[in-house]
Amino acid sequence: MTGGDVAGRRVVVAGAGVTGRAVARILRDRGSSVVVVDAADGERQQSAAASLAAEGIEVRLAATASDVDGADLVVASPGWRRDQPLLVAARDNGIEVIGEPELAWRQHDPTVPWLGVTGTNGKTTTVGMLEAILLAAGLRAVATGNVGFPLIDAVNAADYDVLAVEMSSQQLAWSPSPRFRAGALLNIAPDHLDWHGTMADYVDAKTRIWTGAIPIAVIDDPNVAALAPPDAITVSVVDPRADYAVVDGRLSAGGVAVMHADELRVGGPHNVSNALVAIALARAVDVPLEAAAGALRTFVPGRHRNETVAQVGGVRYVDDSKATNAHAAAASLDAYPSVVWIAGGLLKGADVDEIVAANAHKLRGVVLLGRDRDVVADALARHAPDVPVSVVTTTDTGAMAEVVRCAARMARPGDTVLLAPAAASWDMFRDYAERGDLFAAAARAIGGATG
Repeated sequence: MTGGDVAGRRVVVAGAGVTGRAVARILRDRGSSVVVVDAADGERQQSAAASLAAEGIEVRLAATASDVDGADLVVASPGWRRDQPLLVAARDNGIEVIGEPELAWRQHDPTVPWLGVTGTNGKTTTVGMLEAILLAAGLRAVATGNVGFPLIDAVNAADYDVLAVEMSSQQLAWSPSPRFRAGALLNIAPDHLDWHGTMADYVDAKTRIWTGAIPIAVIDDPNVAALAPPDAITVSVVDPRADYAVVDGRLSAGGVAVMHADELRVGGPHNVSNALVAIALARAVDVPLEAAAGALRTFVPGRHRNETVAQVGGVRYVDDSKATNAHAAAASLDAYPSVVWIAGGLLKGADVDEIVAANAHKLRGVVLLGRDRDVVADALARHAPDVPVSVVTTTDTGAMAEVVRCAARMARPGDTVLLAPAAASWDMFRDYAERGDLFAAAARAIGGATG
């Protein structure tokens, strides 16, 4: 089955999360025979199933390979690995398996350009900056894709001039057809290797963002620099010769000063880089630099991204729960001189030795939690043997209060207690947002907190 015509076709939607539910509703409205399947049968899945069933959409929980029998198409949510038995059965039986962005592309208005962003880290902030710039220029735009607003809903809304699209590696792997007006690759570091299988497959998925697009490459990342095509638009905060660069403290676009870097309301060189990328993407649809500068001067990132949530006894508590891999956690640790680090969760096959070795000198202490806490503990024993380590073995969400109490006992005035787990949250929490919210609540409960 190819193309966007799904009327009269039997479609299996793999995953009953936000994206899966959105896909199911659109397919139903377009005349498909839809069944939503989910491998799990927990409370969240049962709630989703009840909601969809009330709308006349069939749902099967604890799905098995036989649930694809008779299907014309399978639309897989990003979390579903390619070796999942149901998806393997579909491919073995000649049933096409695609991702939600692929389905959206097949149905989108070709006059509405997509501006794409991918990378191991920084995607959501960059797409948020891009959305703000596009809106400031008077364009009807929305941040969509991996940020929570499904692409399938965006393309069916029919009231946007341009889409700012965040793409994860899994979404890119499932979606071979989308062609972006411009596509930016921010950085590449080991992540989601449990899903992709190899680093080469992960890189292959990430570089799809450039297929058919104006390629934008952040050359400060050596991995990106090595992969960038010859015609790439370059972005750098250290090389003033790049197409989008920092020159004399100012963000520069093709040699034209846009604004001073100090005017950004987000800190760190990585966010200066993100801002340059957002400008470069916006220029692909002819947004004036003045609009970009105005939007970036007021832009504030979303929750759980280096967010100060409490100040207690001279100790700052910072929620960077969005640091779900070592690369992101390293950028977070770089911002603070003396840290009690809260780390652990699902490492997704990534190595943490480098981040531990590079930051051992600034660690006042470490509190570990989550399924892969022992992996981090082993790295600390090798590279930071003198740093005090506390391990919390509780595995329910109540563990965060204990984690924060342990961190508070280690911290001294002037320190930062930093939740930058370098790991995904699903072993203990609904998502990184729940993890961050519980951290913030526990920090404020320490006593005398503000913020």
